[in-house]
Amino acid sequence: MKSNNSKSFDSSRRTFIKHVSFGAGALSLGFTSPLIKKIYFQKDIKNKMGVALVGLGNYSTNLLAPALQETEECYLAGIVTGTPSKAEEWSKKYNIPKKNIYNYENFDSIVNNDEIKIVYVVLPNSMHAEFTIRAAKAGKHVICEKPMAINVNECQLMIDACKENNVGLSIGYRMQFERHTIEIIRMAREKEFGDLTTINAGAGFFMRNVNAWRAKKDMGGGAMEDIGIYSLNAARYVTGEEPISVTAQSYNSRPNELTEIDETITFQLLFPSGVIANCMGSFGIGISNLYAQATKGWFGLNPFSSYRGIKGISSNGPIQFTEKNQQAVQMDEMAISFRDNEPLKVTGEEGLKDVRIINAIEESIRTKTKIML
Repeated sequence: MKSNNSKSFDSSRRTFIKHVSFGAGALSLGFTSPLIKKIYFQKDIKNKMGVALVGLGNYSTNLLAPALQETEECYLAGIVTGTPSKAEEWSKKYNIPKKNIYNYENFDSIVNNDEIKIVYVVLPNSMHAEFTIRAAKAGKHVICEKPMAINVNECQLMIDACKENNVGLSIGYRMQFERHTIEIIRMAREKEFGDLTTINAGAGFFMRNVNAWRAKKDMGGGAMEDIGIYSLNAARYVTGEEPISVTAQSYNSRPNELTEIDETITFQLLFPSGVIANCMGSFGIGISNLYAQATKGWFGLNPFSSYRGIKGISSNGPIQFTEKNQQAVQMDEMAISFRDNEPLKVTGEEGLKDVRIINAIEESIRTKTKIML
């Protein structure tokens, strides 16, 4: 049964194939003997949950696939791609059996593959809902990249599909699994520096490829969706509250290049406790920091959303932990929850909350008013 959003899903897929050409270059496993490689692979996957990556763009190629060589609870079992050359390259590089390689059209036949337990949706935002729902109907647990979907209705369809098919749904908020970030959350909850008063969070980079899907509105692109969501989620996990209002502004220094989206978005969130969060997401400014001011001191992360090198800071000195592969930690913890039917740290409902606020931020920009949540 197709949802009411099936037409937009089909359109998104066609647009995706037309506009997006992702680069290759994942790390090689480095084995010289096919026999040794086969024996190692068979030994390595014992008792692990097989993961299929849907979409082989930069994040899958350069971060998730290498991370799956470090995971202890899951492994790279399959891929879904619309590019035959990528299918061949990944098959050789990661010893992926041909039967575990799918394209966007035959994806539903994954229901018959017992080696694949988890589907990780790493597609443009406009395609998240379709492939999450299809994966759920195939009986697979789902990890979906953030933002969860385009709107609240799509999010709810995804949540319902996973519940109806008795599979888990988690959203790829890797920062909530990162050790320094977990410490920041603890410090806020335990009021180590007193009551919170303000939060400042900024996430951004200069996007040079203005033809990327992230710059296409119909594909779910935008500074808020792609990078601003880090600041939004940080404000929520630091306070442990849901905002009651939002006011937002936008700016575009390259209107002739970024014709469909805003380059930079700033927004202010008011929380029930009285905490005010000043946040930013930008495709024009390189920034990655999170500061929480409290009545007896301050603490934060700088950088706070990068793939590596997260550093904790506070008015009492540095916050230091041994760095681990963020994606590997995230996927291992999710795999354990799926396998053992334990509560997920990050649920579909968490993703829905951010999407609802993102939609309100866009409404505030459009109407130039404060939006009550």
